[in-house]
Amino acid sequence: MNEEITRVLTMVQEGKIDADKGSELIELLKEKEETSNKLSEKSTTYLDKTLKIRVVSAENDNVTVNLPIKLVKVVLMAGHSIAASIPQSEKYVKDIDISLIIEAIENELDGQIVDIKSANGDTVSVIID
Repeated sequence: MNEEITRVLTMVQEGKIDADKGSELIELLKEKEETSNKLSEKSTTYLDKTLKIRVVSAENDNVTVNLPIKLVKVVLMAGHSIAASIPQSEKYVKDIDISLIIEAIENELDGQIVDIKSANGDTVSVIID
């Protein structure tokens, strides 16, 4: 950013733009830098979060998975495919829309993003915390 401000000051000095326009450009550059820093901080903070998957079955076949958001996309796709191919776990994952979870992650959503309760008392929760 310093290089850009130097260019603006040089343009003012050379008479290519007036001081008011130079001041306005410098303010815009500062605002752009602040916005960029805030977005960067937000993304870094979000990437430090954890995706938590909880499956509680009426038959006491419980599953707890905690994954850093950084690994989630790859693990979700692979894990869902594997779980769907295992007869004992297929019934627990067949109703989970993985694309919905990935979209939620890409949009940096927080909190509970999936909550499934079956008639026989099984529950599946997916939380970003």
